[in-house]
Amino acid sequence: MPEKISRKTKFGFGAGEFSSSIFFTLTSFWLMNFLTDEVRLSAALAGSALLIGKIWDAVIDPPIGYISDHTRSRWGRRRPYILFFTIPFGIAFVLMFRNPGIEAQTGKFIWAMLTYVFFCTVYSFTQIPYNALLPEISQDYNERTNIVGYKQAFAVIGTILGAGAALPIMALFASRTAGYVGMSAVFGFLAVLSLLATFFSVREPAFVAQPKGENLGKSLKDVFTNRPFLFLLTSWFTNSAAVAVMEAMLIYYYKYIFLDEGAATLAMITLLVVTIATIPFWVWFSKKVSKKTAYIIGMSLTVVAVALFAFTADALGKTGALGIMVLAGFGFSSHYVLPWSMAPDTIEYGYFRAGVRREGVYYSVWTFMVAFGGAFAGFLVGQCLNLFGYVPNAVQSAQSILGIRLLVGLLPGVLIMLGNLALLFYPLNQKRYEEIQAAIREREMKRV
Repeated sequence: MPEKISRKTKFGFGAGEFSSSIFFTLTSFWLMNFLTDEVRLSAALAGSALLIGKIWDAVIDPPIGYISDHTRSRWGRRRPYILFFTIPFGIAFVLMFRNPGIEAQTGKFIWAMLTYVFFCTVYSFTQIPYNALLPEISQDYNERTNIVGYKQAFAVIGTILGAGAALPIMALFASRTAGYVGMSAVFGFLAVLSLLATFFSVREPAFVAQPKGENLGKSLKDVFTNRPFLFLLTSWFTNSAAVAVMEAMLIYYYKYIFLDEGAATLAMITLLVVTIATIPFWVWFSKKVSKKTAYIIGMSLTVVAVALFAFTADALGKTGALGIMVLAGFGFSSHYVLPWSMAPDTIEYGYFRAGVRREGVYYSVWTFMVAFGGAFAGFLVGQCLNLFGYVPNAVQSAQSILGIRLLVGLLPGVLIMLGNLALLFYPLNQKRYEEIQAAIREREMKRV
């Protein structure tokens, strides 16, 4: 019989994703623009500050995952971290969007780097344990996709609010500087509430004792020799970077090509409303053609959309651009559902191979890669804007306009195609996964 999870658990677990989506929305759509146009940090230095934050992530994420795997408490392995790091998580939002009022570029760079490093730290302490809950909630191949549907619905709700409400909230304040602080405080508060909803709604299974001799090195070796996980991880990284580039550049496209910054909000909302509306389609379609095939088709549609937008949106006008956003949202929706549903399958494959549960370490690498994809995108955007001669809050040169077009269309398209290429080698389907589950059950029965 297929395993069924209560709706309360699905909603409670899904709610936690709101916190992550707010983070990615604000950093993807607004952080680079905040640093270049509000703080007046050079684009190259802004991109470098974000990249340093992700290098720090690379250092701390695996130990956090390992510690989570080996934690024992009355609340379980994962939930204590979700509880105790929620308040710092909210505070970090405000610090990240506070203009320090420093004149020197070096001082601005250090401030941007330190606040982003702090945010990355508390983000990892909440999101790695949170994501590691998913394989523990259900082992059913299709039920996981349903759970991920709830999770990513909250993700898109958070993204819609972040994209659509940011400017209106900022407009309530006397200055743009105060507006950024007020906006980040509102979203930070909502992010804290979403994590607390997960803590109080989800119960963890009994602690699984780890074998003697287990250490972080063995855990990482298991992760990086898991071929299905590596193929999926490669696609996850390139697609996440592509989406981050596209989202970061939308505000630049509307501000300097359409000459209407405010219209970017409607474009973002259109993209994200279509994304959330079509999540059920990708849940259904993946059952018909396989998760891998559905993901490749969805991201291929996204490639078509970003190419059309980059080079035809201004000619088609704002209404035509919204039509392209509809196509992009439909394809983009697959990225919200399918990789999150496929990742637990690869982790179960790792457990089948090694006989050790290492969800925390796996999700430390997974969480790092999506965040690194965003930071890598920010680094590329910053360097490329600088290369093409971008000047904040000014009429852009023809060269700078070309750079904006290439960044919003060509670069995301290339990254997505690389991700699709990696997916072609992904070996797990429902039949193979169920064979793995049967072998795991047989092994565990022998241990009893």
